[in-house]
Amino acid sequence: KLQYDQPVRNYLTDLRFYNDEMNNFVTVRDMMSHRTGLPRHDFSWYAFPTTSRDSLMKRIRFMEPTYHVREKWQYNNFMFLLQGMLAEKLMSKSWENAVRDNIFKPLSMNRSVFSVKDMEKSDDAAIGYGLKKDSIIKKLDYYNIDAMGPAGSINSSVTEMANWVSTWINGGKFNGKEILPAAYTTEAMSAQMVMNAGLPGKEKPDIHLSSYGFGWMVSSYKSHFRVEHGGNIDGFSASTSFYPTDSIGIVVLTNQNGSAVPSVVRNLISDRLLNLPYFDWNTDLKRASEKAKATAKEAEKTKSSSQKTNTALSHPLKDYEGIYQHPGYGSFEVSLINDSLFAKVGKDLLWLRQYHYDIFEPFEKTAGEPMDTTERSPTRFQFHMNEAGEISMVTQQFEAGLEPFKFLKTPKPKAITKEELEKYVGEYSLGAATVKVYIKDNKTLYVLVPGQPDYELVPVDKHKFALKVANGFYLQFEVNEKGESTEATFIQPNGNFKAKRK
Repeated sequence: KLQYDQPVRNYLTDLRFYNDEMNNFVTVRDMMSHRTGLPRHDFSWYAFPTTSRDSLMKRIRFMEPTYHVREKWQYNNFMFLLQGMLAEKLMSKSWENAVRDNIFKPLSMNRSVFSVKDMEKSDDAAIGYGLKKDSIIKKLDYYNIDAMGPAGSINSSVTEMANWVSTWINGGKFNGKEILPAAYTTEAMSAQMVMNAGLPGKEKPDIHLSSYGFGWMVSSYKSHFRVEHGGNIDGFSASTSFYPTDSIGIVVLTNQNGSAVPSVVRNLISDRLLNLPYFDWNTDLKRASEKAKATAKEAEKTKSSSQKTNTALSHPLKDYEGIYQHPGYGSFEVSLINDSLFAKVGKDLLWLRQYHYDIFEPFEKTAGEPMDTTERSPTRFQFHMNEAGEISMVTQQFEAGLEPFKFLKTPKPKAITKEELEKYVGEYSLGAATVKVYIKDNKTLYVLVPGQPDYELVPVDKHKFALKVANGFYLQFEVNEKGESTEATFIQPNGNFKAKRK
C-alpha cells in the first residue's frame, strides 16, 4: 500500500537524488506537490531526449537542487515521470496500461492515446502551430515524448476530457462508479504547498491564494474554489479546470504553442457559468502583453552589451569537434561543416556563431528555411581547455541559481577495423609494470594497467586513441615500416610515459 509520507526511495529503490538530504527525506507527497527543492531541469528531457524511462530516472542523481526539501515550491516534470514509474512498480504493468485499464476504459475515453504516433492515425488529428515574432504562424512537427509520458504525453479531446473532469467534480465517481478513491481526490485538491504569496491585487482583488495539491493548482477565483492545471508542448497548449463546489468543469485545448488562449477562454466561460459580471479578459491580456513588450523594449535600449569585438578563437575550428556529455542531461555532437561549427542537440541542428573568444551563440537551422539570426538565444556555448591546452569541455547556463552545467568532451571516434586494431594488441613494459592492450567484442580496443580498471580506447587520430572515461588522457602508438606497434606513449596532463612493447 502506498503511503504519501514515506520516502519515495522505499518504493523506487533504484532512484538516487543529488544528495543525502533528498535521498533520505523526499517523500511521495513531496514529489507529488513539487516541493523537493529541484528546479525544472527541463532541458534534460526536452533538449536531450531518450526512449528509456530508466535512463531518465538515472539522470536525476546529477540534478542539483536550488532549495532544501519543502523549502520552496518548484515545478519539475521529472517528478511526474517518477509518479508514473511508481505506478508501474506498484501495479506491475506499464504506466500506459495502468491508465488505460483504470481510467480510459471506465471513463469511455476510447479515442485518447499516449503517443503522437497513435494520434496521427486519427482522421481528425489536430495540427500544431507556433508563433514567431508575434505574427508569423508556423506549422510545428509533433514532438514524441513517450519516455517522459507521465509528465504529459496523453492526447485527448474535450469530449473525453469532460468525463475526466466530471469524475473529479463528483469526488472520484463516474456514472455512480468509483474510479478514484474519495480520500485521494480530497487530498489531491487540498493545498499541500504554497506556490507564491497569492495576494489580492488592486485590479483583481477577488482573485487570490495560490497553492499546489497533488498535480493540481488550487486558488480562489472570485470567491469560488478553483482547481486547475495547464500544459504546453510543441504546437499545443491546454487548460483543465473545475469548480468542485459549483459542479462546473472547463477544458480548453488549443493548437498553438505557448498560447494564452486557454486561460482567457477558461476565465470568460467561468464568469458566464458562475453568473459573474462580465470582464473583458481578452483586452486585459492584450493590455498586459503590450505593457510587457514596451517594458522589454525600453530595457533593451538601456542594456549594454558585454560582447567584445575582434577577438580570436584559441584553436582551429576542427579542434572544437567532438561529443560533449553531461550525466544528468545527455550528449550533443559538435561538427565542422565547411567553415562553420554546428551542434546537433536532440532534434535540433544549431549553427554556432562566435560571440567572442571561445563563446558561441546558437541559431536554429531548419531545412528549407532561411536562418533567422535576429532571434538570439540567452543560452551560449562556452568552450574550455584542459591543462594540455586541448578543448575539453562546454559549459551552458540552463538553470538560474546554479553553476553552468559542464559537458565533458569525448573525441569523435574514427572508423577502424578489427584487422587494423590487431597491430596494437600485446604487452608493453611501463617501468616495472606490464601493460596489456587487447580487443573486446571483436571491435573495441582496451588497455589494462595493473591496479586500475580496464580503459576503453577510442580512435581519434593516426595510431592515437583517447581513454573514453578519462578526459585529456591518450595512448599514442609508434608503428614501424612493417606495420608493427613498437611502443605506446601514455599522454596525460601530468606528463608523457612511454611503454616499450615486449
